[in-house]
Amino acid sequence: MKKNIYLISPQKIRSASFYNELNNVLKTNKVKYFQLRIKKTSILDLIKISEKVKQIAKKNNVKFLINDKPLIAKIVEADGCHIGQRDMSFENARKILGKDKIIGITCHNSKKLALKAKKYGANYVAFGSFFKSYTKKTTFRANIEILRWAKKKINMPTVAIGGISNSNYKKILLNGANFIACSNYIWNNKKMNPVSAINKLK
Repeated sequence: MKKNIYLISPQKIRSASFYNELNNVLKTNKVKYFQLRIKKTSILDLIKISEKVKQIAKKNNVKFLINDKPLIAKIVEADGCHIGQRDMSFENARKILGKDKIIGITCHNSKKLALKAKKYGANYVAFGSFFKSYTKKTTFRANIEILRWAKKKINMPTVAIGGISNSNYKKILLNGANFIACSNYIWNNKKMNPVSAINKLK
């Protein structure tokens, strides 16, 4: 089975049952990367949560990344981090994490940013938002054309993000994305539990 899902955490982890849920989702063997993306929490809490998530990811052979915070990724020995355009610079993140860790970069809908990311030596680029996202407010909209361009021109893994669900993911994969990023569709789905939701992505 091809692992082509890049799973992003809910924005808040509301109860201990989340860890059991995460384990069940990762057990489906569909997820390649899991990104912990929690904005409003203390450093200590983030470290505690990261330690628990890391064990679950490792057990299920999933790469564990932390959003925005290379230093925390280093402390907890995560597999890497994801940085946005307004976060720490790629060079600094690489200095902190070293050459063997994964660093991905948000490139919105910009060929220029993607070429820059390749030049720096990023491990993957993320484009989006492709559809209306309920996870975060997005000022950038991406189109399918950038996925086709990336496949031809930059020859590196691409992640498509933003409003991706079981009704539109095929279009994204057919047009050249290597991975589909999901968050809201999995964790806040009113019709399905997380395992049922991820099993709809075949």
